[in-house]
Amino acid sequence: MRIAVDFDGTIVEHAYPEIGKTRLFAFETLRMLQKKHQLILWTYRTGKELNDAIEFCRKNGVEFYAVNRNYPEEVYEEETTSRKIDADVYIDDKNIGGLPEWGEIWHILNPDEEMAKKEQELMNPKKRFGFFGKKKKN
Repeated sequence: MRIAVDFDGTIVEHAYPEIGKTRLFAFETLRMLQKKHQLILWTYRTGKELNDAIEFCRKNGVEFYAVNRNYPEEVYEEETTSRKIDADVYIDDKNIGGLPEWGEIWHILNPDEEMAKKEQELMNPKKRFGFFGKKKKN
């Protein structure tokens, strides 16, 4: 899955052109997502401000597949290339309804993993029964 992620207001709080305070669980979630998906940084930033954002993410363990492009080698030519990023999902604080918490974003994007985890817990006898085989109270 290709996921386009905004920077200001999404990964960090709004402080443009500075880098704002990191949003709770943003980098933890992005690090997990990058293991399974292609992440594209999709931001208004350019020049030094863009480079600062990329480096800030890199220092926090997030490497993007592409930045403001559909793929790393794409060359933007106004006459032939759309500025819209081709992604399956867009994570942006400007969504209708606002930005969900990063933990909720993880669950939305990984529903099968959440179900597998719950099934695994149910199948684990140590979780279901106490030390002497008595069923634990929930």
